[in-house]
Amino acid sequence: MPLPLAFRFAGYYAGLKSDPSQLDMAMIVSDTPATAAGVFTQNVVCGAPVTVARARIPSDDLRLVVVNTRVANTCTGEQGITDAKTMASVAASKFGLAEEQAIAMSTGVIGRMLPMEKILTGIDGLSKTLAANDESFQAAARGIMTTDLQPKFTTRELQTSSGKTIRIAGLCKGSGMIAPNMATMLAVITTDAALKVNDAQAMLKRVADVSFNCVTVDGDTSTSDMLVMLANGAADATPLTGNDITNFEKTLTGLCEELAKKIAADGEGASHLLTVEVNGCASESDAKQIARSIAESPLVKTAIAGGDPNWGRIMCAAGYAGINFKPEKSLLLLNETELFRNGQPVTFEASKVSKSIRENFETSVKLTLGEGNANAKLWTCDFTRQYIAINADYTS
Repeated sequence: MPLPLAFRFAGYYAGLKSDPSQLDMAMIVSDTPATAAGVFTQNVVCGAPVTVARARIPSDDLRLVVVNTRVANTCTGEQGITDAKTMASVAASKFGLAEEQAIAMSTGVIGRMLPMEKILTGIDGLSKTLAANDESFQAAARGIMTTDLQPKFTTRELQTSSGKTIRIAGLCKGSGMIAPNMATMLAVITTDAALKVNDAQAMLKRVADVSFNCVTVDGDTSTSDMLVMLANGAADATPLTGNDITNFEKTLTGLCEELAKKIAADGEGASHLLTVEVNGCASESDAKQIARSIAESPLVKTAIAGGDPNWGRIMCAAGYAGINFKPEKSLLLLNETELFRNGQPVTFEASKVSKSIRENFETSVKLTLGEGNANAKLWTCDFTRQYIAINADYTS
Protein backbone atom coordinates (compact mmCIF):
# COMPACT_ATOMS: atom_id res chain seq x y z
CA MET A 1 0.00 0.00 0.00
CA PRO A 2 1.21 3.56 -0.69
CA LEU A 3 1.88 4.59 2.91
CA PRO A 4 2.85 8.21 3.63
CA LEU A 5 6.53 8.92 4.11
CA ALA A 6 7.99 9.40 7.61
CA PHE A 7 5.13 7.72 9.47
CA ARG A 8 5.38 4.55 11.55
CA PHE A 9 2.60 2.37 12.89
CA ALA A 10 2.15 -0.40 15.45
CA GLY A 11 -0.50 -2.60 17.02
CA TYR A 12 0.07 -4.50 20.26
CA TYR A 13 -1.58 -6.85 22.73
CA ALA A 14 -1.37 -5.33 26.21
CA GLY A 15 -3.78 -7.65 28.01
CA LEU A 16 -6.82 -5.35 27.86
CA LYS A 17 -8.72 -8.01 25.92
CA SER A 18 -8.96 -11.59 27.14
CA ASP A 19 -7.88 -13.06 23.79
CA PRO A 20 -4.14 -12.56 23.06
CA SER A 21 -4.80 -12.96 19.34
CA GLN A 22 -6.81 -9.71 19.39
CA LEU A 23 -4.59 -6.63 19.50
CA ASP A 24 -5.86 -3.97 21.91
CA MET A 25 -3.57 -0.95 21.53
CA ALA A 26 -2.16 1.05 18.62
CA MET A 27 0.32 3.84 17.97
CA ILE A 28 0.94 6.19 15.03
CA VAL A 29 4.10 8.35 14.99
CA SER A 30 5.31 10.98 12.55
CA ASP A 31 9.09 11.18 12.37
CA THR A 32 8.86 14.91 11.58
CA PRO A 33 6.62 17.73 12.88
CA ALA A 34 3.09 17.43 11.54
CA THR A 35 0.15 19.78 11.14
CA ALA A 36 -2.79 18.31 13.05
CA ALA A 37 -6.52 18.87 12.56
CA GLY A 38 -9.34 17.25 14.48
CA VAL A 39 -13.10 16.77 14.65
CA PHE A 40 -14.60 15.52 17.89
CA THR A 41 -17.82 14.12 19.34
CA GLN A 42 -20.64 16.57 19.99
CA ASN A 43 -21.84 14.52 22.96
CA VAL A 44 -21.59 16.76 26.06
CA VAL A 45 -20.62 13.64 28.02
CA CYS A 46 -17.25 13.15 26.37
CA GLY A 47 -14.21 11.08 27.22
CA ALA A 48 -11.15 12.48 28.99
CA PRO A 49 -8.99 11.86 25.89
CA VAL A 50 -11.39 14.04 23.86
CA THR A 51 -11.04 16.86 26.39
CA VAL A 52 -7.24 16.68 26.31
CA ALA A 53 -7.02 16.35 22.52
CA ARG A 54 -9.34 19.33 21.95
CA ALA A 55 -6.87 21.48 23.88
CA ARG A 56 -3.96 20.34 21.66
CA ILE A 57 -5.58 20.36 18.21
CA PRO A 58 -5.35 22.21 15.82
CA SER A 59 -1.57 22.18 15.99
CA ASP A 60 1.46 22.75 13.79
CA ASP A 61 3.50 20.13 15.64
CA LEU A 62 1.67 16.98 16.71
CA ARG A 63 3.75 13.84 16.34
CA LEU A 64 2.08 10.91 18.07
CA VAL A 65 -1.29 9.23 18.64
CA VAL A 66 -1.66 6.33 21.10
CA VAL A 67 -4.89 4.35 21.34
CA ASN A 68 -6.34 1.83 23.78
CA THR A 69 -9.48 -0.28 23.53
CA ARG A 70 -11.82 -1.89 26.09
CA VAL A 71 -12.04 1.19 28.35
CA ALA A 72 -13.38 4.54 27.09
CA ASN A 73 -11.98 6.66 29.94
CA THR A 74 -15.29 8.53 30.08
CA CYS A 75 -17.09 9.71 33.23
CA THR A 76 -13.85 9.13 35.14
CA GLY A 77 -13.34 12.58 36.69
CA GLU A 78 -9.98 14.21 37.27
CA GLN A 79 -8.26 10.83 37.40
CA GLY A 80 -9.41 10.20 33.86
CA ILE A 81 -7.85 13.48 32.66
CA THR A 82 -4.64 12.60 34.47
CA ASP A 83 -4.58 9.15 32.88
CA ALA A 84 -5.17 10.54 29.37
CA LYS A 85 -2.32 13.00 29.84
CA THR A 86 -0.11 10.24 31.27
CA MET A 87 -0.73 8.03 28.24
CA ALA A 88 0.36 10.88 25.98
CA SER A 89 3.35 11.96 28.05
CA VAL A 90 4.75 8.45 28.54
CA ALA A 91 4.36 7.68 24.84
CA ALA A 92 5.98 11.01 23.90
CA SER A 93 8.92 10.37 26.23
CA LYS A 94 9.79 7.21 24.31
CA PHE A 95 10.80 9.44 21.37
CA GLY A 96 12.09 12.51 23.17
CA LEU A 97 8.93 14.47 22.40
CA ALA A 98 7.07 16.99 24.51
CA GLU A 99 3.79 15.85 26.08
CA GLU A 100 1.87 18.39 23.96
CA GLN A 101 3.11 16.67 20.80
CA ALA A 102 1.06 13.56 21.61
CA ILE A 103 -2.58 12.68 22.20
CA ALA A 104 -4.38 9.61 23.48
CA MET A 105 -7.57 8.02 22.17
CA SER A 106 -9.65 5.55 24.16
CA THR A 107 -12.65 3.42 23.24
CA GLY A 108 -14.67 0.85 25.15
CA VAL A 109 -16.87 0.71 28.22
CA ILE A 110 -17.93 4.00 29.85
CA GLY A 111 -17.41 4.59 33.57
CA ARG A 112 -14.35 2.44 34.19
CA MET A 113 -10.86 3.59 35.09
CA LEU A 114 -8.01 2.78 32.75
CA PRO A 115 -5.84 -0.18 33.85
CA MET A 116 -2.75 2.00 33.70
CA GLU A 117 -0.24 -0.76 34.44
CA LYS A 118 -1.35 -2.65 31.34
CA ILE A 119 -1.59 0.59 29.34
CA LEU A 120 1.98 1.56 30.17
CA THR A 121 3.21 -1.93 29.31
CA GLY A 122 1.40 -1.59 26.00
CA ILE A 123 2.98 1.78 25.27
CA ASP A 124 6.41 0.28 25.83
CA GLY A 125 5.60 -2.61 23.51
CA LEU A 126 4.20 -0.32 20.84
CA SER A 127 7.24 1.95 20.90
CA LYS A 128 9.50 -1.05 20.25
CA THR A 129 7.49 -2.49 17.36
CA LEU A 130 6.78 0.61 15.25
CA ALA A 131 7.47 0.18 11.57
CA ALA A 132 6.67 1.79 8.23
CA ASN A 133 5.19 -1.14 6.35
CA ASP A 134 1.86 -2.70 5.42
CA GLU A 135 1.97 -5.20 8.27
CA SER A 136 2.42 -2.57 10.95
CA PHE A 137 -0.21 -0.30 9.39
CA GLN A 138 -2.75 -3.11 9.39
CA ALA A 139 -1.73 -4.09 12.93
CA ALA A 140 -2.55 -0.54 14.06
CA ALA A 141 -5.98 -0.87 12.42
CA ARG A 142 -6.55 -4.14 14.31
CA GLY A 143 -5.30 -2.64 17.55
CA ILE A 144 -8.16 -0.11 17.72
CA MET A 145 -11.00 -2.60 17.11
CA THR A 146 -13.68 -3.28 19.73
CA THR A 147 -16.80 -5.09 18.48
CA ASP A 148 -15.61 -4.58 14.90
CA LEU A 149 -15.44 -7.78 12.87
CA GLN A 150 -13.00 -6.34 10.33
CA PRO A 151 -10.11 -3.86 10.52
CA LYS A 152 -10.86 -0.72 8.50
CA PHE A 153 -8.12 0.98 6.52
CA THR A 154 -7.42 2.36 3.05
CA THR A 155 -4.86 4.45 1.16
CA ARG A 156 -4.66 6.89 -1.75
CA GLU A 157 -2.04 8.57 -3.96
CA LEU A 158 -2.19 11.76 -6.01
CA GLN A 159 0.18 13.94 -8.01
CA THR A 160 0.79 17.63 -7.39
CA SER A 161 1.15 20.18 -10.19
CA SER A 162 4.93 20.06 -9.61
CA GLY A 163 5.00 16.31 -10.18
CA LYS A 164 5.40 15.25 -6.55
CA THR A 165 3.58 12.12 -5.33
CA ILE A 166 1.50 12.58 -2.18
CA ARG A 167 0.14 9.69 -0.15
CA ILE A 168 -2.79 9.49 2.26
CA ALA A 169 -3.53 6.58 4.60
CA GLY A 170 -6.49 6.24 6.92
CA LEU A 171 -7.63 3.78 9.55
CA CYS A 172 -10.71 3.78 11.75
CA LYS A 173 -12.87 1.68 14.03
CA GLY A 174 -16.56 1.57 14.77
CA SER A 175 -19.50 -0.81 14.45
CA GLY A 176 -21.97 0.21 17.15
CA MET A 177 -22.87 3.41 19.04
CA ILE A 178 -22.52 5.21 15.72
CA ALA A 179 -24.38 8.39 14.81
CA PRO A 180 -23.54 11.72 13.13
CA ASN A 181 -21.56 14.37 15.07
CA MET A 182 -19.15 12.48 14.91
CA ALA A 183 -20.14 9.24 13.26
CA THR A 184 -16.96 7.27 13.58
CA MET A 185 -15.71 6.01 16.90
CA LEU A 186 -12.02 6.68 16.17
CA ALA A 187 -10.15 7.58 12.97
CA VAL A 188 -6.61 8.67 12.15
CA ILE A 189 -5.62 10.04 8.74
CA THR A 190 -1.93 10.40 7.88
CA THR A 191 -0.46 12.16 4.86
CA ASP A 192 2.99 13.26 3.69
CA ALA A 193 1.51 16.41 2.15
CA ALA A 194 2.15 19.78 3.76
CA LEU A 195 -0.92 21.72 4.89
CA LYS A 196 -1.36 24.99 6.72
CA VAL A 197 -3.10 24.55 10.06
CA ASN A 198 -6.18 26.60 9.18
CA ASP A 199 -6.52 24.90 5.79
CA ALA A 200 -6.25 21.44 7.34
CA GLN A 201 -8.82 22.14 10.07
CA ALA A 202 -11.40 23.68 7.72
CA MET A 203 -10.91 20.91 5.17
CA LEU A 204 -11.26 18.09 7.68
CA LYS A 205 -14.53 19.51 8.96
CA ARG A 206 -15.93 19.71 5.42
CA VAL A 207 -14.79 16.18 4.63
CA ALA A 208 -16.23 14.80 7.87
CA ASP A 209 -19.61 16.34 7.09
CA VAL A 210 -19.92 14.39 3.82
CA SER A 211 -18.36 11.14 5.02
CA PHE A 212 -18.23 10.12 8.69
CA ASN A 213 -21.12 12.41 9.59
CA CYS A 214 -23.20 10.60 6.98
CA VAL A 215 -23.03 7.28 8.83
CA THR A 216 -25.50 6.06 11.40
CA VAL A 217 -25.82 2.57 12.83
CA ASP A 218 -28.09 3.06 15.82
CA GLY A 219 -28.44 6.80 16.45
CA ASP A 220 -26.21 6.77 19.54
CA THR A 221 -23.51 9.46 19.37
CA SER A 222 -20.47 8.07 21.17
CA THR A 223 -18.66 9.85 23.98
CA SER A 224 -15.27 9.04 22.47
CA ASP A 225 -15.45 10.00 18.77
CA MET A 226 -12.32 11.54 17.30
CA LEU A 227 -11.16 12.09 13.73
CA VAL A 228 -7.58 13.35 13.58
CA MET A 229 -5.44 14.12 10.54
CA LEU A 230 -1.65 14.47 10.61
CA ALA A 231 0.14 16.09 7.65
CA ASN A 232 3.93 16.06 7.94
CA GLY A 233 5.06 17.42 4.54
CA ALA A 234 7.63 14.65 4.08
CA ALA A 235 6.79 14.35 0.36
CA ASP A 236 6.89 18.10 -0.28
CA ALA A 237 7.45 20.73 2.40
CA THR A 238 5.57 23.43 0.50
CA PRO A 239 1.98 23.74 1.77
CA LEU A 240 -0.63 22.84 -0.82
CA THR A 241 -2.50 25.67 -2.52
CA GLY A 242 -4.78 26.22 -5.52
CA ASN A 243 -5.67 23.19 -7.60
CA ASP A 244 -3.36 21.01 -5.53
CA ILE A 245 -5.29 21.56 -2.31
CA THR A 246 -8.58 21.17 -4.18
CA ASN A 247 -7.46 17.82 -5.59
CA PHE A 248 -6.15 16.77 -2.18
CA GLU A 249 -9.52 17.49 -0.56
CA LYS A 250 -11.31 15.53 -3.28
CA THR A 251 -9.01 12.55 -2.74
CA LEU A 252 -9.32 12.82 1.04
CA THR A 253 -13.12 12.88 0.71
CA GLY A 254 -13.06 9.67 -1.30
CA LEU A 255 -10.83 8.00 1.27
CA CYS A 256 -13.06 9.04 4.18
CA GLU A 257 -16.23 8.00 2.35
CA GLU A 258 -14.73 4.55 1.86
CA LEU A 259 -13.89 4.29 5.55
CA ALA A 260 -17.35 5.54 6.52
CA LYS A 261 -19.00 2.88 4.39
CA LYS A 262 -16.78 0.24 6.00
CA ILE A 263 -18.13 1.32 9.40
CA ALA A 264 -21.74 1.03 8.25
CA ALA A 265 -21.06 -2.30 6.58
CA ASP A 266 -19.52 -3.65 9.80
CA GLY A 267 -22.36 -2.47 12.05
CA GLU A 268 -22.92 -4.79 14.97
CA GLY A 269 -24.70 -7.88 13.68
CA ALA A 270 -25.23 -6.29 10.26
CA SER A 271 -26.31 -8.40 7.31
CA HIS A 272 -26.87 -5.46 4.92
CA LEU A 273 -25.22 -2.16 4.07
CA LEU A 274 -28.05 0.30 3.38
CA THR A 275 -27.53 3.50 1.38
CA VAL A 276 -30.28 6.09 1.87
CA GLU A 277 -30.46 8.87 -0.72
CA VAL A 278 -32.91 11.76 -0.39
CA ASN A 279 -33.16 14.12 -3.35
CA GLY A 280 -35.23 17.15 -4.32
CA CYS A 281 -35.28 18.94 -0.97
CA ALA A 282 -35.42 22.64 -0.21
CA SER A 283 -32.08 22.48 1.65
CA GLU A 284 -29.27 20.04 2.34
CA SER A 285 -30.14 20.07 6.03
CA ASP A 286 -33.71 19.02 5.19
CA ALA A 287 -32.41 16.20 3.03
CA LYS A 288 -30.04 14.99 5.75
CA GLN A 289 -32.75 15.12 8.40
CA ILE A 290 -35.12 13.00 6.33
CA ALA A 291 -32.37 10.57 5.34
CA ARG A 292 -31.32 10.17 8.94
CA SER A 293 -34.91 9.55 10.03
CA ILE A 294 -35.17 6.71 7.49
CA ALA A 295 -31.72 5.32 8.24
CA GLU A 296 -32.31 5.18 12.00
CA SER A 297 -35.84 3.75 11.90
CA PRO A 298 -35.83 0.36 13.68
CA LEU A 299 -38.79 -0.71 11.54
CA VAL A 300 -36.97 0.14 8.30
CA LYS A 301 -33.79 -1.56 9.50
CA THR A 302 -35.58 -4.75 10.57
CA ALA A 303 -37.52 -4.87 7.29
CA ILE A 304 -34.23 -4.81 5.38
CA ALA A 305 -32.86 -7.54 7.65
CA GLY A 306 -35.82 -9.71 6.74
CA GLY A 307 -35.76 -8.91 3.04
CA ASP A 308 -39.20 -7.32 3.34
CA PRO A 309 -39.97 -4.51 0.81
CA ASN A 310 -42.30 -2.88 3.32
CA TRP A 311 -42.03 0.58 1.76
CA GLY A 312 -44.70 2.07 4.03
CA ARG A 313 -42.17 2.07 6.85
CA ILE A 314 -39.80 4.17 4.74
CA MET A 315 -42.43 6.77 3.89
CA CYS A 316 -43.57 6.81 7.51
CA ALA A 317 -40.02 7.53 8.73
CA ALA A 318 -39.64 10.29 6.15
CA GLY A 319 -42.94 11.80 7.27
CA TYR A 320 -42.03 12.10 10.95
CA ALA A 321 -38.59 13.62 10.27
CA GLY A 322 -40.00 17.08 11.01
CA ILE A 323 -39.62 18.39 7.45
CA ASN A 324 -42.69 19.39 5.46
CA PHE A 325 -43.03 17.87 1.99
CA LYS A 326 -45.87 16.75 -0.26
CA PRO A 327 -46.18 12.95 -0.58
CA GLU A 328 -48.17 13.48 -3.78
CA LYS A 329 -44.96 14.81 -5.41
CA SER A 330 -42.70 12.04 -4.11
CA LEU A 331 -40.99 9.04 -5.72
CA LEU A 332 -39.58 6.08 -3.77
CA LEU A 333 -37.28 3.37 -5.15
CA LEU A 334 -35.90 0.32 -3.36
CA ASN A 335 -33.00 -1.34 -5.19
CA GLU A 336 -33.99 0.73 -8.25
CA THR A 337 -37.57 -0.61 -8.26
CA GLU A 338 -40.36 1.97 -8.04
CA LEU A 339 -42.62 1.35 -5.05
CA PHE A 340 -44.41 4.67 -4.55
CA ARG A 341 -45.04 7.61 -6.89
CA ASN A 342 -47.09 10.81 -6.61
CA GLY A 343 -48.90 9.79 -3.44
CA GLN A 344 -49.90 6.32 -4.63
CA PRO A 345 -48.43 2.80 -4.53
CA VAL A 346 -46.87 1.41 -7.70
CA THR A 347 -47.55 -2.16 -8.74
CA PHE A 348 -44.37 -4.20 -8.36
CA GLU A 349 -43.34 -7.82 -7.92
CA ALA A 350 -42.72 -8.07 -4.15
CA SER A 351 -40.94 -11.44 -4.37
CA LYS A 352 -38.45 -10.03 -6.89
CA VAL A 353 -37.64 -7.02 -4.72
CA SER A 354 -37.39 -9.24 -1.64
CA LYS A 355 -34.95 -11.49 -3.47
CA SER A 356 -32.85 -8.48 -4.47
CA ILE A 357 -32.52 -7.58 -0.78
CA ARG A 358 -31.87 -11.08 0.54
CA GLU A 359 -29.31 -12.04 -2.09
CA ASN A 360 -27.21 -8.87 -1.96
CA PHE A 361 -25.28 -7.32 0.90
CA GLU A 362 -25.86 -3.77 -0.39
CA THR A 363 -29.37 -2.29 -0.53
CA SER A 364 -30.39 1.18 -1.66
CA VAL A 365 -33.32 3.44 -0.81
CA LYS A 366 -33.88 6.48 -3.01
CA LEU A 367 -36.54 9.02 -2.10
CA THR A 368 -37.10 12.00 -4.38
CA LEU A 369 -39.24 14.90 -3.23
CA GLY A 370 -40.47 17.84 -5.27
CA GLU A 371 -39.35 20.63 -2.98
CA GLY A 372 -36.04 21.80 -4.47
CA ASN A 373 -32.61 20.71 -5.68
CA ALA A 374 -30.80 19.75 -2.46
CA ASN A 375 -29.68 16.18 -1.82
CA ALA A 376 -28.14 14.02 0.90
CA LYS A 377 -26.80 10.50 1.23
CA LEU A 378 -26.39 8.43 4.42
CA TRP A 379 -25.02 4.96 5.04
CA THR A 380 -26.41 2.61 7.66
CA CYS A 381 -26.99 -1.09 8.25
CA ASP A 382 -29.88 -3.32 9.18
CA PHE A 383 -30.81 -4.54 12.65
CA THR A 384 -30.55 -8.26 13.28
CA ARG A 385 -30.91 -10.44 16.37
CA GLN A 386 -27.14 -10.36 16.66
CA TYR A 387 -27.18 -6.59 17.35
CA ILE A 388 -29.31 -7.25 20.42
CA ALA A 389 -27.09 -10.13 21.54
CA ILE A 390 -23.89 -8.09 21.24
CA ASN A 391 -25.22 -5.08 23.13
CA ALA A 392 -27.18 -7.00 25.75
CA ASP A 393 -24.02 -8.81 26.84
CA TYR A 394 -21.48 -6.01 26.24
CA THR A 395 -20.30 -5.49 29.83
CA SER A 396 -21.30 -8.82 31.33
